[in-house]
Amino acid sequence: MRRRHFLQSLPIAAAAVSSLANSPSAQGTDSQRILVAYFSRTGNTRVIANQIRRTKNAVQFEITPATQYPEDYEQTVAQASRETTAGYLPPLAASVADLAGFDAVYIGLPIWGMTAPPVVRAFVQAHDLSGKIVYPFITHGGYGIGSSLDVLKAIAHRTDWQPEFVVEADQERRILEQVRGWLAG
Repeated sequence: MRRRHFLQSLPIAAAAVSSLANSPSAQGTDSQRILVAYFSRTGNTRVIANQIRRTKNAVQFEITPATQYPEDYEQTVAQASRETTAGYLPPLAASVADLAGFDAVYIGLPIWGMTAPPVVRAFVQAHDLSGKIVYPFITHGGYGIGSSLDVLKAIAHRTDWQPEFVVEADQERRILEQVRGWLAG
């Protein structure tokens, strides 16, 4: 009877260990004192996040809303515009369990409608970044960073914001414009 109970409990124990191993936590080595938190819809910001994680030997956390944004680019743009206008902060799928254990946080985001996406605002609002050193990294579609940093700094005003890394990365919008032109021709 004991053996059967033990064997039945193995999948539960394995899931718990896997969950702990994959959760961003500040327990452990000094390399875990840096967190890379990012939101990426198309993968551009994720590429940068992965590079930072590897270079800094950091813990990585993907910022995701509880309800995913639509796959369709134009539907996502419309939803993000409505959320930004309304000041809506979508619920997050998960939070960083032990943010207090991190000294530095790299926050990655794309620019949506000339500002930070609502889900990134929700992340910053939900996590106390007071006293943290924050390094923003930003991807945009050719129009610059807009008000994104001002918005985030207003939410986390007791944070040591460092100079941002900014790169233009807008293949999706350009491809859609080219396809529209081709179809119209």
